[in-house]
Order: sequence, then C-alpha cells, then structure tokens
Amino acid sequence: MACVAALFVASPALLPFPSAASSATSASCSCRLRPAVVARAPRHQRARRALRRFDEVEGVSKKRRGIGGGGAGGSQASSTRKDKGLAVDFKESQVADFDDLEEDKFLNAVVKVYCTHIAPDYGLPWQKQRQHASSGSAFMIGDGKLLTNAHCVEHDTQVKVKRRGDDKKYIAKVLARGIECDLALLSVENEEFWKGTEPLHFGRLPCLQDSVTVVGYPFGGDTISVTKGVVSRIEVTPYAHGTSDLLGIQIDAAINPGNSGGPAFNDEGECIGVAFQVYRSDEAENIGYVIPTTVVSHFLNDYQKNGKYTGFPCLGVLLQKLENPALRESLKVPSSEGVLVRRVEPTAPASSVVRKGDVIVSFDGISVGCEATVPFRSTERIAFRYLTSQKYAGDIAQLGIIRDGNSMKVQTVLQPRKHLVPFHVEGGQPSYLIVAGLVFTPLTEPFIEEECEDTLGLKLLAKARYSLATFEGEQIVIVSQVLAHEVNIGYEHMGNQQVMKLNGTVIKNIHHLAHLVDTCKDKFLTFEFEDDFLVVLDREEAAAASSDILKEHAIPSVRSSDLSELYVDTKDEIQKTSEDFGESPVTNFEMGIDCLLWA
Repeated sequence: MACVAALFVASPALLPFPSAASSATSASCSCRLRPAVVARAPRHQRARRALRRFDEVEGVSKKRRGIGGGGAGGSQASSTRKDKGLAVDFKESQVADFDDLEEDKFLNAVVKVYCTHIAPDYGLPWQKQRQHASSGSAFMIGDGKLLTNAHCVEHDTQVKVKRRGDDKKYIAKVLARGIECDLALLSVENEEFWKGTEPLHFGRLPCLQDSVTVVGYPFGGDTISVTKGVVSRIEVTPYAHGTSDLLGIQIDAAINPGNSGGPAFNDEGECIGVAFQVYRSDEAENIGYVIPTTVVSHFLNDYQKNGKYTGFPCLGVLLQKLENPALRESLKVPSSEGVLVRRVEPTAPASSVVRKGDVIVSFDGISVGCEATVPFRSTERIAFRYLTSQKYAGDIAQLGIIRDGNSMKVQTVLQPRKHLVPFHVEGGQPSYLIVAGLVFTPLTEPFIEEECEDTLGLKLLAKARYSLATFEGEQIVIVSQVLAHEVNIGYEHMGNQQVMKLNGTVIKNIHHLAHLVDTCKDKFLTFEFEDDFLVVLDREEAAAASSDILKEHAIPSVRSSDLSELYVDTKDEIQKTSEDFGESPVTNFEMGIDCLLWA
C-alpha cells in the first residue's frame, strides 16, 4: 500500500513524538502493513490509508544521509557528486533549459512560509491542542497576493513570509482557503515586502514529457531549492488534504517536506502549477504531484466572483461503469457508452431529475464513455469527474440520460457535496453542548481519527462510511463523554453513542438539540439513544449542576459560541428509508472496487 503525502516541514519543537530521528525513520517505512507515522495525526486515517499528509520534522536534516542521495532525495547541496562511478553535474542538468536561472527574477517571487498552528481538540471541544509550527513555500501572483497550499496554513494562528535573500519576516493574512483543492490565498499589507518584486505568470497545461522545475524551501537547508524532472502523467487525482478528485499533474522531480505551496515552472519560466503531495511506496520512487493551473484558476475565479471560496461542485451520484455488453443490453443502451446511476444523494439538486437505474450518456453535450471517461485534449481521455470540476457552484448542467430505454435531456444545478460526517469542521472549532455533564458533539472525521475507530463501535463507523444526509444540515449527534457528577449517576460510563430523540422529538443536528433543551418545559429531559438506551434527567437539577461541572473541569461555557445564535427550523421532514444506509461507501476513498465511483 502506498502513501500520498501533502508536504510541509514541521519544526522540531512541541512534537508529539519522541524525537526527530523517530519521525525520520517513519517517513521511509514500508506502507504495506500500516500507514507511515507522521509528526501529527493525519486527517483521514482508515480507508484513506493510501492518501496521507506527511509532516516531516525539520530536525531530520541534521541526520540526513547525504542531501541529494537516495530515492527522491532532498535539495542538492553541491553541484556535483559521484553516483555508481559516474560524475553527475546537478547544476548543469537542473538549469540547462533556463538562461541563468539564478539571475531570473521569477525566483524572487517564491517565498518561505512560517506558520504557527493550533488545532482543535475534538475530544475536548472547548479547548485546543498544543501549538506547533511548520514551514512551507508560496509565490507571488500579483495584486498583493500570494498562493500556497491550504494544508500549509491549516488551523493557523500566525502566518509569516520571508522573501529570498531577506532576513525580515512579514505578517501575512489568509484571505481564502480551498480545502478540496488544497490551495490558500494570502495577502501581505506591508508595502515594503512588495518593493522590487514581480509576480509569476501562469502557463498552459503541459504535455507529457515536458520539462518541469519545482522551486521551494524544502527541509535540508534554509535557502531556495530547485529540482527538475518531466511531466509523467496528467489525470484526475485524489487530493490527500481535501479528500477530493481533481485534475493533477504527476512529475518525477523531487518534492520534499517544505516544497508544498511552491511553484512548478516550464521551460519558458511560466508557472504550470503548485507542488502539493507525493506518492510514498516501497515499490515506487520519485512520484510527485502538482496542482495544475486549471484548478488554480478555478480557485482564484471562485474567490474573485464570490468574495470567498465556495468549492468544486459535483452531481452527487454514484456511477457504475458499463463495460459488460449484457449489462448494456439489459438497460437498453444501444452503444458502448454511458454510466449507470446506482445511488443519488438526497440533498443533491440532481435527485429531482436523476433516478437510480438511469444511464448518463452525455454531460453538456459531451459523450460519456462506458468506463466513465470523456474526451480530453486531442487524443486522450480523462475521468468524468473532470467535467463537473470545471463548473462553479450554482452552474447548470445538461445531462443526456437513458431511462427504461427512452432517451431524454434533463437539467440540474451543480453544488459541492455536503457529507453527513464531514471531513473538515467549518469554522475550525467543533460545536458542543453540555447538559448535566453529558458532552454532545457532531460526529466528524477528525473526531473519529482522534478518538480511534476501535472505541466508536461498528454501527457508528458504518453510518459514517455508508450513510448520506437526507436533508440540508443533518448531523449525527453523539455523546462523546460524561463528566461525572451526582446528577448523572449511572450514566458515567457512556461514550460515543448517538442520541436519536429528546422527549420524543427526532434530533436533526446539534443546534436543533440545543434549541430543544432551551425550550423544554417538561420536568424531565428524556434522551433516547441508539440501541434503545434511555437517559432521563431532572431538568431543573441538570441546569443547577451546570455551574459546578464547568468549574470542576475548567470549561468556559456549556455550549460553543455558534449554538448561541438563534435557531431557525427548516421544517424538513426526517424520512429514513433503506436507501439512506447504502451498501456502497459515500466517498471514492472508501470504494473497494474500481467500477464504482462518485461524480
């Protein structure tokens, strides 16, 4: 099993692992038995084991086995070395296609990013984890803005940038963060930072075997680093940080921790993308990935159009390939084209026009092949997901479908997917509500990862992996723990159980639960949990005990700040059917077979 790692360099201070050396060892360990150990807990752990963020500690450079040697290597510390008896001139090979690379002004547009992070504590949602620092790369794109990776500034409390050849660091502000595409937009208000600088210019999507040069500030030194390779592949690629599938460029140039957010150039000195992740495996070497300019421009246009990042839309349908002739004949599909709809998200706009059993044969007039591919450039084909990713949230798409042998055209609005169990927490800090010591919080992937899957139970995990939201804003609300107090005697050992009802009312989300508690006038608060477990609390005693519980555990409030806002009931009916809990995973990262995919 391999690891895709989004890269940035963590500082040796405040690490949760014993030493830099241990992290250095884990970086190169075999992934067949388990994922590589990282400096911080990865975002998506279980079935996304092939998709990893890889936080390498800066201290490993002190124990490096010769910078530039072995595997992907690091930045080249010297211009020449001997490899298997051959003299290799790195300087000449890496700059042969550039005119005086060291003198080119576009190198000065690449800056080093210093970020201080404080991640939420999902088990204790009223507080945060210990602070840690990292470094990465960014580059100037004009209009006083910088572009970097979203994982470089994740959970940031302070971001600083430093120009090449300058000792001064400048404070930067995060303007937009695109989780799905792993991009972030920064600004620096200090005008001194921009004196004498020129922004980079974006180039076209490269072709296979085109030369590519990656520039950034990876571990192994403090100065700028340049590595060179060629374009190996261009296809829809899993993005480790955002758990999404978007267009990606595979290259064989060395990409190391700290390169994240740095530009990749073609021979003309144009930026063709942003370095962001690598593929780690014992069976493969020198596989790095670059975010192409098509994805970058989508991110920037989205921000310019909406004043914020709204995301990459999708259809919200699970598709099956139609390679088998008998399967096509049974569905009355006359030609070897189209994909079969096996599941439709209830919250997706497409659910009103697309049904299970439909065959999608075209998207905006472009034919869809039986392997869920569409034409790409002149002689290539690419995954169907590429077409939906070119749209913006709110755009309309026309679908050609075959239903019961009849061809028809339907239109649908495209919107980003909203998972029942989200992969990222909006606003950064998880919501929570404390009632008589019972800590309620929404189930999220970061919570699952932090708590360890073994403690959650199979039923809760199955819901996280296989269930779809049936209405806008639906959440799985659980009791993560019980803060012991005499008011909750007999319930102290509860944990990680889903609450279904309060006083007979089905709970839609945690904000709805807080509203039900606040408006309750009954003598008792009766919580019904999954597996028919019942918790009954005296409402007045529960309210009176809150101050003691908060004081005992040094908790600032009985609820997160977002739950203090006025609750607006959407009046959505909760209709649970057998289709709500499907037999297929809700993401491509969990999918066990290649012939099924979400689009």
